Amino acid sequence: MDEDRASVAERAALAGSEVAYEAFRTGIDVETKSGKTDVVTQADRDAQRRVIEVIRETHPEDAIVGEEEDELKEVPETGAAWIIDPIDGTNNFVRDTQIWATSVAAVKDGETVAAANVLPALGDKYVAGDGEATRNGERVTVSEKTDPETFAVAPTIWWGFDDRDEYARACEAVVTRFADLRRYGCAQAVLSMVASGQLEGAITNVRVNAWDSVAGVHLVRQAGGVVTDVHGDRWEPGCEGLVASNGEAHDVVLDAAQDIE
Repeated sequence: MDEDRASVAERAALAGSEVAYEAFRTGIDVETKSGKTDVVTQADRDAQRRVIEVIRETHPEDAIVGEEEDELKEVPETGAAWIIDPIDGTNNFVRDTQIWATSVAAVKDGETVAAANVLPALGDKYVAGDGEATRNGERVTVSEKTDPETFAVAPTIWWGFDDRDEYARACEAVVTRFADLRRYGCAQAVLSMVASGQLEGAITNVRVNAWDSVAGVHLVRQAGGVVTDVHGDRWEPGCEGLVASNGEAHDVVLDAAQDIE
């Protein structure tokens, strides 16, 4: 059953990404939601609808948690559900920047069982069921680096204008501990990069929406990495902060996240 959900997540994410990609770099109109940088497009809505159509072909009764429109905004504690972000990194999308993803995760009783992140403009597809994570069909694992001074770490999930001092502290926490800092503007891409060894860590002290995180967290864990909240406890939706690493020096990555406070 979980293998089936992994294949459905993959198909649904691919189908949604195709809809979004058709609108990429076409001068699509941009709308705002809660603030000047909280943007949305018709492509977000169309892609989410396409993802749901594919899921409904095989799982018509499951709950849907989605960023757009009137879908659920919290992950149910019981039962089966799907978590969708049709375009994670919409600010990149509307700037014609290629780092954005269509993300789909499947959960049962609150536990993630399958995930897919598709980055069509980069030609990458990340999928995880139970026991492994893949990129474009090839198994991936987290980085084997052990020395924090060789790590590349990303401050991820954006801070509001009133909290930009926290972003500054996050950057300082990274550059004083690790080899380099990355900032991509797409949380699911960042977590996929941790899962595939392109990054050694990602940090934020912000509470993260499920559609920005659940699929990527599953990828990291299935690839051998560790994901906790900012207090060092196992991460789950609703936790304070998110700290992902290759597991080799998670305490140092966690320490950086705690410095943001």
